[in-house]
Amino acid sequence: MVNILLLPGRVDFGDILGIRREERRHGDRRHSDRGMHERRVADRRRRTLRGVVFGMFAMSVPGAANFASTLPEEIKAPEGLVSVTEDYRAVPATIAYNDAIAEAADLYELDPNLIRAVIHAESAFNPFAVSRAGAQGLMQLMPDVAEELDVLDPFDPRQNIFGGARYLRALLDRNKGNIDRAVASYNAGPGAVDRYNGIPPYRETRNYVKTVRTFLKNARRTNAD
Repeated sequence: MVNILLLPGRVDFGDILGIRREERRHGDRRHSDRGMHERRVADRRRRTLRGVVFGMFAMSVPGAANFASTLPEEIKAPEGLVSVTEDYRAVPATIAYNDAIAEAADLYELDPNLIRAVIHAESAFNPFAVSRAGAQGLMQLMPDVAEELDVLDPFDPRQNIFGGARYLRALLDRNKGNIDRAVASYNAGPGAVDRYNGIPPYRETRNYVKTVRTFLKNARRTNAD
């Protein structure tokens, strides 16, 4: 805080700052034009004095200058407060579609773990997967099969799951509930299974059946815990 020393006698800001009042400097006011000029000079000096005094006051108040410089910007563009929680965790792909899988399994009377195992083997739970042959989505439906199953958007997870589950149901019925033959039909086509009266001797198809079996076993164990 700036302290102003009070001197004995009559002291004003004009004396302290070396600026005398207009009436002290000019005793002769006989000429009106001179008086008007002197009043203008005095007004300018008073404005200068006020500016100096206010400047001294601003410097004497802690943080006053900083507050004055930042206040307009804060008023014009106040900063919003954003709350971010660190508890956010992405849903693992292996459980992201559990609701759709459960509904499809209930509708088509399937083991949900079988649907999950086929999805795992076909696309590793990637809803945008596309094979070299053109199969699409989670359960890798070929475009013509998807059309027969009324799947309008193969890349929509729910539509794809319901379409694939419906197809699995038809293959199980065709093979009298035999999972290995139904899964082989899903991979190689029902015609190949009929022709060989069982799992075709294709390395890819045989490996595929083994893979689905492994995933099915793991899914059942996980969901049983």
